[in-house]
Amino acid sequence: MGILDNVERGLEKIVRGAFSTGSRSQVQPVEIASALRRELDNKSITLAEGRTLAPNVFTARLSDSDFVLAQEWGSTLAEELCDVVIKHVNSQGYSLRGPVKVSFTRDEDLKAGVFEIDSSTEKQAGPKRSTTPNAPTRQPTRVQPVLDLDGQRYSLNAGSIILGRSSEADILVDDTGVSRKHLEIRTQGGTTQAVDLGSTNGSYVNGQRVQGQIDLTDGSIITMGRTRMTFRLISLPNGGR
Repeated sequence: MGILDNVERGLEKIVRGAFSTGSRSQVQPVEIASALRRELDNKSITLAEGRTLAPNVFTARLSDSDFVLAQEWGSTLAEELCDVVIKHVNSQGYSLRGPVKVSFTRDEDLKAGVFEIDSSTEKQAGPKRSTTPNAPTRQPTRVQPVLDLDGQRYSLNAGSIILGRSSEADILVDDTGVSRKHLEIRTQGGTTQAVDLGSTNGSYVNGQRVQGQIDLTDGSIITMGRTRMTFRLISLPNGGR
């Protein structure tokens, strides 16, 4: 039994209460997890020998009733689904161009229990922390930095991630109090730092204004304008099929 089986059991446990009615007309989280893996495999593109590019941004389109459930699941489900994507990317040796994002949207044309997955490749600025195609089947436990924002989890799997209101930012923050390129999250040598990019209203970590740059630790609260987000360090278990 592989690591993905364990992930699916965790998904079932997380949202068991939301599906206590046992209705077959509701989307099940494990179905979304399986669809994400299929989307990765179907939309991956071989660029060169040993390098296959996979999408990193995913949207699950849900019926009205299933979308209401998705709102009840909150960020917990999105976080777990991001982990599903990351683990499948690592197990298959795929490459990504930017942070992983999983979100939900309402599609009035869909019936309850039916959903669709849309995916795209979103470029990122700065060097990317790539997966290793020839990595051994079992890998040591490692830590993945992520950012929780507005019920969504962004995987910070690049050396430099830019946040701001600009469409060129890696993570778009829709807040009039946020500059076009407001903050950089920089990861290097196992350390992650928040770097203010000369923003108009400033950036804050745990209430302290960022003067230049400041180290981020698990649970750090980042504030930009009226927007609050949480930096997390997620332990990824050993890889394997």
